[in-house]
Amino acid sequence: MRVVTWNVWWRFGPWEERRTAILAVLRELRPDVVGLQEVWDRGGENLAGWLADELGMHWTWAAWDVPGQWRKRLDDPELGVGNAVLSRWPVTDRAVVRLPPAEGDDGRAALYARLDAPGHPVPFFTTHLTSTAHASALRCRQVAVLAEFVAAHRGGGGFPPVVTGDFNARPDADEIRLMGGYRTAPAVEGQVLLDAWEYADPAAPAATRDAANPYVAATFRPSARVDYVHVGPPGPDGLGRVTAVRRAGDGPVGGTWPSDHAAVVVDLASEPTP
Repeated sequence: MRVVTWNVWWRFGPWEERRTAILAVLRELRPDVVGLQEVWDRGGENLAGWLADELGMHWTWAAWDVPGQWRKRLDDPELGVGNAVLSRWPVTDRAVVRLPPAEGDDGRAALYARLDAPGHPVPFFTTHLTSTAHASALRCRQVAVLAEFVAAHRGGGGFPPVVTGDFNARPDADEIRLMGGYRTAPAVEGQVLLDAWEYADPAAPAATRDAANPYVAATFRPSARVDYVHVGPPGPDGLGRVTAVRRAGDGPVGGTWPSDHAAVVVDLASEPTP
């Protein structure tokens, strides 16, 4: 099962060219399920819906409560934003939880989708934590809510929960260790969620917010790995174990960089080990 997580950068930059580039990357990857962040919605048109139609996938999404300063940056009071899931299989259940906001921050959320994969349902989640650089304490509170949300929806089959998203934090940050639950006490007792990138080739490029990307270079921020696929421990006989992980969407497509983030691609075992 191929999982992708990708922050698609709302409607910033040359968004029409970028969405074509995003589609091209996803079409080449042929994912089974995608967690998307910063998905735009306007006037009945939704980026995730457009991608799903083009790729022949199912989809669901959850809007944020967008504060005025976000819309002011794009000078469009009708433009919405949220998280979405694209799935090769039907979505049989969904739920949304609001994450704790900072004063003046947007009303971010986590989205759950239960996927009707062959042989076993897949509990899948996607989210986007606050981006303020000094807000690790807030992200820890957001992770605590997210972890409880995962615990409430992770059961019902042998496949481990899969949690994707832009966490706006480096791997050694308190909030990432709290999310994992194996380098510090877990947010939910007994719940462990493995950072899939730990299975990657140590020599592979890891930064998902990469200063080689001109959209990132313009902000003068350093490169960092801030986007994650977290997976619960494998089910019976290795069901759901990580078999491969890498970046994608980490260069221009037809002259256009698809986003200010690279995607993370993770392959998971969809069948137990014989």
